[in-house]
Amino acid sequence: MEIAKNNRMNSLFAFYAPLLTDKQRQYLELYYGDDYSLGEIAEDYHVSRQAVYDNIRRTEKILEDYEQKLHLYQNYERENDQVDALQHYIDAHYGQDQKLQQLLQAVLTTTEE
Repeated sequence: MEIAKNNRMNSLFAFYAPLLTDKQRQYLELYYGDDYSLGEIAEDYHVSRQAVYDNIRRTEKILEDYEQKLHLYQNYERENDQVDALQHYIDAHYGQDQKLQQLLQAVLTTTEE
């Protein structure tokens, strides 16, 4: 469960980081990205562990609220699943069609940007 939560928070952070304050971004980067403990973050910022904990929990809720309203991560995941299904279908039924492979590659390149 903890790994799934960490992955989700990192993914939501990737989409919504620009909407957070500097402190919120820094704390989440250290906690989820760099695997700092609450105590290490508290020491670096000269605040209590409780202050760090509260800030991180509030920021997690903010990220979840953004996702609930905007659905950027959900849409990204759905689009990736659809492109994967398309890739498998093309490979299974049209593997020799070079033009179709090129078109799919163009879609994949566009979605990665």
